[in-house]
Amino acid sequence: MLIREIDIPLAAATLAGILRIPEAARGTVLFAHGSGSSRHSPRNQYVAERLATSGFATLLSDLLTAEEEQADAITAEFRFDIALLTARLVGATQWLRRQRPLQNLPFGYFGASTGAAAALAAAAQLPEICAVVSRGGRPDLAGPALARVRAPTLLIVGGDDPQVLSLNRAALARLGGEAHLEIVPHATHLFVEPGALEQVAALAADWFGQHLRLRRGESPQTSNAARR
Repeated sequence: MLIREIDIPLAAATLAGILRIPEAARGTVLFAHGSGSSRHSPRNQYVAERLATSGFATLLSDLLTAEEEQADAITAEFRFDIALLTARLVGATQWLRRQRPLQNLPFGYFGASTGAAAALAAAAQLPEICAVVSRGGRPDLAGPALARVRAPTLLIVGGDDPQVLSLNRAALARLGGEAHLEIVPHATHLFVEPGALEQVAALAADWFGQHLRLRRGESPQTSNAARR
């Protein structure tokens, strides 16, 4: 397996990321982190490792620059800027889809906390996104974009995270395509309880395994368009 630190050059910023590419990768999953987190998040690192063992390439990238993260830690000015986070995720996706050997693979998103809103908003813009998974996410912050999401979406929430669970139930009804809510019993917002994160990783691997597939001769765009 190839694992390396990369820089993602965008028009207005350069983002840092960690790219994993297993042999014979069957899809690519980009991670969108929540507020106060980064590509070094141990929870998302764990999920990325589990997805890699299931045959998926993964990219954990920071959606803010180091300077923006420092400012946000003091002012909180960027963590809820979903438009900015979405634009960065779209840019990272377009850049990654030009890199070998990933060009012809189906792409999906894994979003956590506020990053889930950016993942859904980006999926609403990009027809090549074939699946989305949200962990303890804030899909409500995606606003009107929810109705335009056509990629099959899995919302994973802890059973002992009542506020976020309520927000996800409301968002579920607003999503425009196939969507499912999975509740992990007795788990809180960060899924720190024994076995909770393992359930998240297993659910995500299963969801991406179902939906990040191409029939012979298809491109990601035509595969996803067929579901619309």
